[in-house]
Amino acid sequence: MSSSTVDHAVVDLGIVLQTEDVALVLDIRGGGLPEVVHWGAACGPLDAASFDALTRTGVFPDAGSEVDAVVPVSLLPELSRGWSGTPGISGSRDGAHWSPRFEVTGVRVDGAPLEDGSGPVPTGRRLVSLGPASVQVSARDDEAQLELELDVELIASGAIRTRAALRNAGDDGYALDALLPTLPVPLEADEALDFAGRWAVERVPQRRRLGVGAHRRENRRGRTGLGSALVLAVGRHGFDEASGEVWGIHVGWSGDHVHQVERVAEGRQVLAGGELLRPGEIRLGAGEEYRSPWLYGFHGQGLDALAAQSHRMLRARPQHPLSPRPVTLNVWEAVYFDQNERDLVELADAAASVGVERFVLDDGWFGARRNDRAGLGDWTVSPEVWPQGLHPLIDHVRGLGMQFGLWVEPEMVNPDSDLARAHPDWIMSARSEWPLTGRHQQVLDLANPACYAHVRDALIALLDEYDIAYLKWDHNRDLVEAGTGSRRAPGVHGQTLAFYALVDELKRHQPGLEIESCSSGGGRVDLGVLERTDRVWGSDDNDPLERRRINAWTAQLVPPELIGAHIASAPSHVTGRTHTLAFRASVALFGHLGVEADIRRWSDEERAQLAEWIALHKRERALLHGGRMVRAQTPDPAFALQGVIAEHGGRGLYLFTALAVGATATAGRFRLPGLDDGRRYRVEIEPLSLRGLAGNAAAWQRDGVELTGRILGRIGIVMPSVHPETAVILRATAVD
Repeated sequence: MSSSTVDHAVVDLGIVLQTEDVALVLDIRGGGLPEVVHWGAACGPLDAASFDALTRTGVFPDAGSEVDAVVPVSLLPELSRGWSGTPGISGSRDGAHWSPRFEVTGVRVDGAPLEDGSGPVPTGRRLVSLGPASVQVSARDDEAQLELELDVELIASGAIRTRAALRNAGDDGYALDALLPTLPVPLEADEALDFAGRWAVERVPQRRRLGVGAHRRENRRGRTGLGSALVLAVGRHGFDEASGEVWGIHVGWSGDHVHQVERVAEGRQVLAGGELLRPGEIRLGAGEEYRSPWLYGFHGQGLDALAAQSHRMLRARPQHPLSPRPVTLNVWEAVYFDQNERDLVELADAAASVGVERFVLDDGWFGARRNDRAGLGDWTVSPEVWPQGLHPLIDHVRGLGMQFGLWVEPEMVNPDSDLARAHPDWIMSARSEWPLTGRHQQVLDLANPACYAHVRDALIALLDEYDIAYLKWDHNRDLVEAGTGSRRAPGVHGQTLAFYALVDELKRHQPGLEIESCSSGGGRVDLGVLERTDRVWGSDDNDPLERRRINAWTAQLVPPELIGAHIASAPSHVTGRTHTLAFRASVALFGHLGVEADIRRWSDEERAQLAEWIALHKRERALLHGGRMVRAQTPDPAFALQGVIAEHGGRGLYLFTALAVGATATAGRFRLPGLDDGRRYRVEIEPLSLRGLAGNAAAWQRDGVELTGRILGRIGIVMPSVHPETAVILRATAVD
């Protein structure tokens, strides 16, 4: 936090940030913390008079029996200014100074101070109107001896983000309980959508009507969580993927967190989110500070508009993968723990023959890890399984033109391991005894410098010895009673920061190294982990009937090229269902494609078909991994339709899925969203999909048809008749 802020209050300042679709209007007049006058649809040019009128017409009247003042709802609402809802900051000095009142001391836009004339506008300007930009506000409470720094940014994609940093400017300690940045939404947003889930059943959407009070989603599992809210979206009742004004938030943090929407009786409604802190977890000594994770905000017409803002934001990052996402074969469902060089060399040959570009060796290559009960934490290659080390396999894989990847789980340890026996003090615990095990493992205290150094050095030794391009980084256990240090203080915050630091350090050590975030499947999917990793594993469930939903809703936040989606074995490892290769491949095609099966044992015909699907993915990879996602409401819930549209609008690829037996004999007309109304498109069924038709296809379904984007998007076409639990891929190509 900068200590160079001026010592006078900034008053009478309005800031308007806008893109073509979104506006963020801030009022910092009067010396108080920034109040969001408007967050939502672009409002067009605002002069000083219009800005004043906008703020005046947004004042809520006294409803009776309230404080004798206008109550602002700032980016960090304060009890001292009359806010009756959840405060933005909660903490105290041993019970005192628990109700701070901050006064602004400095404002910067894109790093340049406004108040001294050196910024983008002259001194004294009351209104600053800009495009996408970042605003930094410094504030202080002299009585409570606290200093605050607020960041709020409108990103070119239309997404916004905000965070807060609190510094203890006093001589005694300050215990922080919560720091929750807050964004207002109108009362017309009367329905909330977020997500629930569990292992192999991630991203289950759930809705509820809103009333007075708080809908609060807490995660206390020490990782993002298999049942995390992911995105908390609110809008008018009945909003869907394509319609209805919607606002959404996401907390970019991989530890404990909270998402909340709250309506107070005075007529205000806010979204808030941040890290969920355990008792005593953050104690700020003199001069120390805490910085909250980013709270991301999205706004648009329909959920797809929110997803597009997130996807464009992530794709614009300098670290976003630019090379085509390599088709991956992971060996887990092929061999499980039964590893040996002969079988895996044969599997690598089979993988290369069908077009695989990355070969990943999963769990079981190290220490005494012949099952999930022993060896975790001993990151040395097992001489029992690999008497010559991994060099022969890696050399063979690289000789076939594929990258080599390796599974690791650096934050965990089996009690039955050399590491646990040597350093029982490195295991996180809140009491004198260890916590309950999960997956037969405990958690290593990475906030302990010695433990961190040991794990880091073991991983660096592997990267230095072997040609490893990719780490599948797993995290298979909730952080139950995760205490740290000799006091066994709450440790999730420190553990999360240590995980981030470890990933960052490995990437600095080996530039170009890619890392996948895997956590019992989709248990660590958030924008904090994606600041430093290159892919997330959507779920341990590769059953396409389940994965279609999981992938589509994970894509509410994460673009498809960052979501691992594999063509797996049949029957499914998790559900026991058996599906056609065409169905398994069609669903996986719309993510970062991979294979997870012992394809050595497949017939020649099956491997030939697999090669065709992989070749199709490679041909369409630029569209699938760079286009705009669309999802459609269907007339019968037994069917689903999603697609990807090229940014220039000239092409689209759609996945039509029959989830179950429909209520009618056919699915009826389906609108193909996202195409340009005025252009003419040729719609064809992908030839590989024709194998999945029930046999009574209409003439256009065999030969294709040409229609305008307006007709396709507003009237639609009758879909092919398909058996339940199958899919068809349609291609729309502009012909004008």
